[in-house]
Amino acid sequence: MTNLTNKVALITGSARGLGKAIAERYAALGADIIINYSRDKASADEVVSNIKAMGVRVISVKADVSKVADVQRLFAEAISTFGKIDIVVANAGIELVETPVTDFTEEQFDRVFSINTKGTYFTMQQAAKHVTDNGRIIYVASSTTSYPVPGMAVYGGSKTTPKYLVEILSKEIGYKGVTVNTIIPFAVDHSGIFAEADSYPELRKQLLDSCPMGRLAEVEDVANAAEFFASDLSSFISGQHLLVNGGATN
Repeated sequence: MTNLTNKVALITGSARGLGKAIAERYAALGADIIINYSRDKASADEVVSNIKAMGVRVISVKADVSKVADVQRLFAEAISTFGKIDIVVANAGIELVETPVTDFTEEQFDRVFSINTKGTYFTMQQAAKHVTDNGRIIYVASSTTSYPVPGMAVYGGSKTTPKYLVEILSKEIGYKGVTVNTIIPFAVDHSGIFAEADSYPELRKQLLDSCPMGRLAEVEDVANAAEFFASDLSSFISGQHLLVNGGATN
């Protein structure tokens, strides 16, 4: 079993969904946790309460990753509290679906790219500056970066660019023993746009039809991959992109 005792993990966008699942998994394995949220303090407080019950240390930091000053402050507060950061998961993001190329607006483009691309770039920049030797940097992408889906040009494009950064960063800081990898989840049930069971029925059916296992991903499927990349088992795996998609082809 993975042991993250004495490790400190910072997970962006961890008040809900995938980020919450990863934060709680790391806490269950013994890591101290920095929860990050941009608006939903109530959900962040709930995650903090859950993690405190596991007997590890935890703080929450309100920070908008689309603002570089907020990202810098997030890392500064984490280091001020815990003295170090061993694991960084760049998870924060927003989705834009069922929006054809002919229909998306400049405002939509700017908002999605400011969080998903700019926010991830500067999160990973801070991670590169501050993560301990032999640390872990993990980017949570989307299967739309591997299998393009109509209506997701802006979203998929915004999640594709940081995959290139993963490959570059793995080369630039590999000498420190730091690994940098991507988790590429399939659409996740009970999270994000599929938080409600009846949301986006046509898209849900399209995705289910493409998956041999006949289901969407669950947050625990992604947390499993995040556990692997945080563990010693992945110490010689870097610059890689792991699909967690049940064999889906789009």
